[in-house]
Amino acid sequence: MNVSTETLSGAADRTHPLRRLVRYARPHRRSVWLATLCSVLNKLFDLAPEALIGAAVDVVVRGEQSLVGSLGFPDPRHQLMVLAAITFVVWLLESLFEYLYGVLWRNLAQTVQHELRQRAYSHLQDLDLAYFEERSAGGLMSVLGDDVNQLERFLDRGANEIIQVVTTVVLVGAAFFAMAPEVAWMAMLPMPFVVWGSIRFQRRLEPLYAEVRERAAAVNARLASNLSGITTIKAYAAEEHERRRVARDSQGYREANRRAIAYSAAFVPLIRILILVGFTGTLVFGGLQALNGELAVGTYSFLVYVTQRLLWPLTRLGETLDQYQRAMASTRRIFGVLDAPVEAHPGHRALPAERVRGAVEMRGVTFAYRGRAPVLRDFSLHIAPGETVAVVGPTGSGKSTLVKLLLRLYEVDAGAILLDGTDIRTLRLGDLRRCIGLVSQDVFLFPGTVRENIAYGSFGATAQQVERASRLAEAHEFVTGLPQGYETVVGERGQRLSGGQRQRIAIARAILKDPPILVLDEATSAVDNETEAAIQRSLEHVSRDRTTIAIAHRLSTVRNAHRIYVMDRGRIVEHGRHEELVDAGGMYAALWRVQTGEVVGSA
Repeated sequence: MNVSTETLSGAADRTHPLRRLVRYARPHRRSVWLATLCSVLNKLFDLAPEALIGAAVDVVVRGEQSLVGSLGFPDPRHQLMVLAAITFVVWLLESLFEYLYGVLWRNLAQTVQHELRQRAYSHLQDLDLAYFEERSAGGLMSVLGDDVNQLERFLDRGANEIIQVVTTVVLVGAAFFAMAPEVAWMAMLPMPFVVWGSIRFQRRLEPLYAEVRERAAAVNARLASNLSGITTIKAYAAEEHERRRVARDSQGYREANRRAIAYSAAFVPLIRILILVGFTGTLVFGGLQALNGELAVGTYSFLVYVTQRLLWPLTRLGETLDQYQRAMASTRRIFGVLDAPVEAHPGHRALPAERVRGAVEMRGVTFAYRGRAPVLRDFSLHIAPGETVAVVGPTGSGKSTLVKLLLRLYEVDAGAILLDGTDIRTLRLGDLRRCIGLVSQDVFLFPGTVRENIAYGSFGATAQQVERASRLAEAHEFVTGLPQGYETVVGERGQRLSGGQRQRIAIARAILKDPPILVLDEATSAVDNETEAAIQRSLEHVSRDRTTIAIAHRLSTVRNAHRIYVMDRGRIVEHGRHEELVDAGGMYAALWRVQTGEVVGSA
């Protein structure tokens, strides 16, 4: 599985990721400038000891004629004491600014990391379901986790290293040309080649690290999928098959990294050769000038020391560029998620739940999932306030799609859905969804306690309200029998509970929400008959005095509905009460006979 940047973003923005990152960090300009200033000052004081060493040599060689002596300290002993005091202050300041830039850059990295992750996650929540159906959860987890962390690591260290290298080149280059212009060109000779080589390496590394991030996403996607489906893997004795698939994906990630490493690792040795040229030139030509009396010995000592300080940090440029390219590949993927368009735009009209009567109308609705034939064609349906209606039909007829459209998990392609006569596209999304309670076949419970899962969406509910909802859902008895009662942890996705128990918790959650509209999407299809009877009693109670839409496969669960709609291929082919439809002898009657055992369906 290959999760590309374009796949994650939907539409790739070709702007360089560094420019976008700089624009994103504008609110933190003050922190960036302050951290940069501390990095520059740290490097300034870090380079000062080389100048002090040169000055000390100058004192020993020239005595009263030294540079320090010309400042009013004729005694060489006093000169050395002055240099010692300056050295002490310089080291203190260098350590202070190292501490300050470390704190500032790290805090900035943590802040940007936190904000980007929050912003990306918030944006993901605003996207419609089609976006997630075309992408793996593992790939998105890779963006929110690994990619954001990769950017944080670069801001933590790489940004400071780049600033300090530039500062070193500027300061040392200026000192060279001021003190010994005849020798300076030898030290600066490697610089154009280093810059040229860095740019070439950067361009070659960019696609390599883009592939690394994609392979990492593929590994995450595979692992997330397998851990979610571990029961199926074990049931089908497919452990060895999945080991091979994980090994194949992991090997792909390893190979992508190997290709990137093979190229990036060559950078430092090449830079060392260039450094050798500059250092040797300074050593020889500067030494000859010192021997000829054209260059002071102290100045020569300073130049030899500082040449190494100028050129040697360039060997770390390979590692810094490596971090930079990894960070840019990750940044492109993060902004790719942020670029995904939000199709379900929130409306502007408020909808207080207490004012909702519950009249639902679908008027001429047409809808198709992306890249597929229409599921609904010119579909119309009217549900009166407080009415209980059922929608039945064969698999694939479009029943569950109605629920997704009502909740605006997808947008209709044509037509409109009205709530109390108002187009739901004009309503605030949060208000719309708060007035609809959904109990689906696939119950999702969050890691946490039973109480927390019942109160999900009604976060301010009291313990008494939670217990009352649980009793109405006929869940209280089994909950109190759990080891810690309502404080029992249900495990990931509620795996410590049975299907029927999870279903009753979901019903209790809907009861506690107390919505004016209740939607039951195959709410009893995966439970036994005894549990189904208990759930049916709960649903009959909770559906009173509210509009209820029941999507059902088991016809026995909806026979008491005020009206039953039979769907086939995106259209309503029959509607009426249970007895009317059975007597009519149409599709509903045929389905009823099959489910009651009056006829045997063909295989």
